[in-house]
Order: sequence, then structure tokens, then C-alpha cells
Amino acid sequence: MASLRLRLMSLVYEGILLFSVLFVSSYLFLSLARDAQSGLPRALFQIYLLSVCGVYFVFCWTRTGQTLPMKTWRMRVVTEDGRALSVTGALRRYLLAIPGMLSGISLLWAPFDRERQFLHDRLAGTRIVRVREQRSVNSKNRVRDLAVHRSPPFNPPHHHHRGNQKRQRGKNRAE
Repeated sequence: MASLRLRLMSLVYEGILLFSVLFVSSYLFLSLARDAQSGLPRALFQIYLLSVCGVYFVFCWTRTGQTLPMKTWRMRVVTEDGRALSVTGALRRYLLAIPGMLSGISLLWAPFDRERQFLHDRLAGTRIVRVREQRSVNSKNRVRDLAVHRSPPFNPPHHHHRGNQKRQRGKNRAE
């Protein structure tokens, strides 16, 4: 199971990511609705934003079991018996997480839980586990597999190339 510290760091990253998703979603809604400060438009706006978050989480949890921050920290959400979440299971987890996370009770629950689980995970029958790095039998394949996921290293230009270019230009002018 993933440590509480790691899950909390992932939540911070998730918050940053969700801010940008909700910012764009809010812009789209408000450009059509024009006003969502009170009454029915406000309620529709809040339901819309919760739905955008729900689609994001349910899609990620049922597709790979991971959101982008969970991939970064090598974590995955699974059922208590280690299986992938169904759409129903992911939706249940999301609907339980909304009041638990917004009120803070899920976070306050975790230090006292015997497995350090968030309250919504305990109630939904899910858990967040660490994903182990897959190792290939052949070390060359492993290096190649890892290289696919990493950006190429930064190679600053070497100064001796500049000197060669100047010498070459000088030769071209002399001819």
C-alpha cells in the first residue's frame, strides 16, 4: 500500500492539475451562461464542475487505475482484493470522496486508520497501492523501456565546435 505521505503529496499535485482543468471548464460554462452567481445558474455551475471532476476521475481510475499525479508517484487505485475498479466502483469512490475531502474528514481519518487509508477508500472498498517498476530480463531492454518515458538529456553545445565553425568560415573567405 502507498504511504500516507506519498498519497498526500499526490493530492497536492492533483489539486494543481484540477485547478487548471476547472479553470478552463469554468471559462467554457461562463462564456455560455454569462452569470452563475446565484439561483439556478449557480447550482447548475456547481453540478457541472463536480461532473467534470467526476468524468476525469472515473475515466482515469477505470482506464488505468491512475490519474497523472498517481502515475508520477507510481500509485494505482484498486479494489480491496487488488482488482481494477469498475465504473460503478470508481463512481462510488468519487461520490464518497466529495464530502470526505471537502470537509477534510477523509484526511483527518487517515492517521487513525489501521492501514492509514482515507475514509472514502475504506467506505468504497478501495485502496491506493504502489506500482512496482517492471523490470525486463534483458538489461538492454530495460534501459530502452525506461528511455521511452524520459525526456532526452540536455546536451549544451561544446565551445570547440564554435572554433571549428570560425576556422571553416575563415577558410571559405580565403578561397
